[in-house]
Amino acid sequence: MLPVWRMLSATVNMGESDNKLLVSGVNSLRERLPAGWKVVLKAEHLRETEQLDGMVRITSPDRRQVSLATECKAVPTPRDLWFLLDRLRNYESKLVIAQYLSEGARERLTESGTNYIDLTGNARISLAKPGLFVSTSGADSNPVATRGTRTLRGAKAARIVRALIDRRAPRGIRDLAQFVDVDPGYVSRVIAVLDEEAVIERKGRGKIVSVDWERLLRRWARDAPFETRGDSHSVLDPRGVQHALAGFQLLDEPAGAQPSYAITGSIVANNAAPISATRLLTAYVRNVQRAIDTLGLRRVDVGANVILIEPDDDGVFSGSRLDGSTRRVAFSQAAADLLGSPGRGPAEGEALIAWMKTNEEMWRE
Repeated sequence: MLPVWRMLSATVNMGESDNKLLVSGVNSLRERLPAGWKVVLKAEHLRETEQLDGMVRITSPDRRQVSLATECKAVPTPRDLWFLLDRLRNYESKLVIAQYLSEGARERLTESGTNYIDLTGNARISLAKPGLFVSTSGADSNPVATRGTRTLRGAKAARIVRALIDRRAPRGIRDLAQFVDVDPGYVSRVIAVLDEEAVIERKGRGKIVSVDWERLLRRWARDAPFETRGDSHSVLDPRGVQHALAGFQLLDEPAGAQPSYAITGSIVANNAAPISATRLLTAYVRNVQRAIDTLGLRRVDVGANVILIEPDDDGVFSGSRLDGSTRRVAFSQAAADLLGSPGRGPAEGEALIAWMKTNEEMWRE
């Protein structure tokens, strides 16, 4: 009998690298299944009209079987997945094999009900008949270095992201670059990444016509967690969080001046989608020492009820607004800060995002 890779070469029109990826993926899947389960690559069953890379048959210990229509792609972007899933659309059970699957790609595969495995160890196999569920974690980033801008960390990327999330109006690269005061070349590289990941829709390779703002916000929060925003200082107001909050109006600047502070985090979230009483006040301030002196706060190592951040970039103040007597960051900024925070911050961030989804007209320009 011919080896598996010979059968594949004879029956499937695939390149050698895809061929090896398919075999490696099947071997990796085999290693992750419980004892008694079997995996066989049945490429010889493919008809010429089926534009598939392979068919993987899984057999349970009691000899029940399922065949998974299989597609391979070394490092598919979320946009690549549209084409893979289109080829798999007529199959009930399907599998994508990759060298590496990003978190965004894995999310889209899970949402579409498609099983997946990559060679770094990320896998999710969910079968109703025979009953099987396997979920393992591998690399969180591509182990093979890639050129160009691939992350949303940093002040320039944050400005671009915030502009895309907060504004509905279509924008071209140069208009967007001028609006956020960032070099057009850098903006173009970030937009190319977001386009690959199907976070934005463009008219050809030009104007941005729509943005999946929720997916973009989550991606930004992963790439640039809260602690990357600037220098953080833990302080205490002995009279409590509400007293500290009321005191921030003492930092107000004259009309027309740049904001000297903006509240973020739990207070912003709980004002829109309350979960529980706020025990920690978090604020961006231009001058931490001035804020401490003006508000009568004191530095502490433990027991802080106020966190002050001197931001690395003024972009955190973009879209901030007066809410009552205090200035608060834009909802998108607060949501990202919470998702990337410890403790109950992520839960508060999720509640805020749920509110944002049903109230876009209240915060999106």
